[in-house]
Amino acid sequence: MKRKGLLIVISGPSGAGKGTICKKWMQNNPEALFSVSATTRAPRPMEQNGVNYFFKSEEEFETMIEQNDFLEYAQVYGNYYGTPRKYVQQKLMEGRDVILEIDIQGALKVKERFDKGIFIFIVPPSMEELRTRIVKRGTEDAGIILKRFNSAFEEINFIQRYNYIVVNDIVEEAVRKIEAIVLAEKCRVDRNTELIMQLQGGT
Repeated sequence: MKRKGLLIVISGPSGAGKGTICKKWMQNNPEALFSVSATTRAPRPMEQNGVNYFFKSEEEFETMIEQNDFLEYAQVYGNYYGTPRKYVQQKLMEGRDVILEIDIQGALKVKERFDKGIFIFIVPPSMEELRTRIVKRGTEDAGIILKRFNSAFEEINFIQRYNYIVVNDIVEEAVRKIEAIVLAEKCRVDRNTELIMQLQGGT
């Protein structure tokens, strides 16, 4: 019996360490994959269609929007970005777990269209630690740092819309928590209806 994969949606404020956690999780779970987004921006050197992104013309992307082919999409700096519904569903049907690192607005759109996903919110140990992490990057001026910090406070208000909260104090521990969440979700009764029917049928 082939088990369907799980869509694991990771969000959190800037500086919470989402990217680091996702990369470590993927190293520990090589059978899983990152969701590949579609975009209308031009490919950069060494980027491959279908690997880094699905590169689309603006007309193609807008046709996909009309056909409801995205779990979510947004326009950023003049280019479209979106999560193709068919790609994600195909990989899930193949039994692959798909991880989607995305902003909160995008995650909530995904939840409206695919409520069977696992929605995990990554937070720092404290807001003071978050500010320290943002400052330590050393790549932004004081105005941008303040803007990111204020945005983080607003984003925290959306935690209740998620299924789980994971504190990123030590990366390895945060990854283990996510792995425990995924394992528990795979054992849920409502995700194992075929197995239950098989057992009840005595076959």
